[in-house]
Amino acid sequence: MGTLVLVTGGARSGKSSYALARAEAVSTNRHFLATCPVTDAEMGQRIERHRREREGRGWQSCEEETAVAARIAALVGPGVVLVDCLTLWINNLLFQAERHRQVFDEPVLQQEVGQLLAAAACYPGTVILVSNEVGMGIVPDNQLARHYRDLVGTCNRLIAAAAAEVVLVSCGLPLVLKPARPGGM
Repeated sequence: MGTLVLVTGGARSGKSSYALARAEAVSTNRHFLATCPVTDAEMGQRIERHRREREGRGWQSCEEETAVAARIAALVGPGVVLVDCLTLWINNLLFQAERHRQVFDEPVLQQEVGQLLAAAACYPGTVILVSNEVGMGIVPDNQLARHYRDLVGTCNRLIAAAAAEVVLVSCGLPLVLKPARPGGM
């Protein structure tokens, strides 16, 4: 049974760097699942910068915008899986649903998160999920942005409830919200 860790925080808070260091301390069998699509040249440069950050550090990386649970389920361990990030994963799922004229609401999100949690629980190692904390800002001015914010908030709550440990990173400093209990979950 796997160990699940949620790392959350604001944009540019240091959560990804913290998660990388944390994962590297866990295992040398390291899998990085990147959920960010290349949407423009600037985003491509950001992605390349993140790839270079992991270069030479023993990471096996793959880009996976939507089928994160299936990717985790296909991995062999033991080791560590780092998914960066759930916020973009939800964005991608919402975009895909909109493109196919499908509904992506709370029940659909709960099903997707359930599959992710099941895959994480079966992985014979540690799964670290990174997500933005989106509920601390202003209320968005349009329905789609509010819907997205609500979906991310629900995802974070569901993951946090199932996680063995939850860490909030602010200003580069980790604050443990839910400490891991000795001997596992």
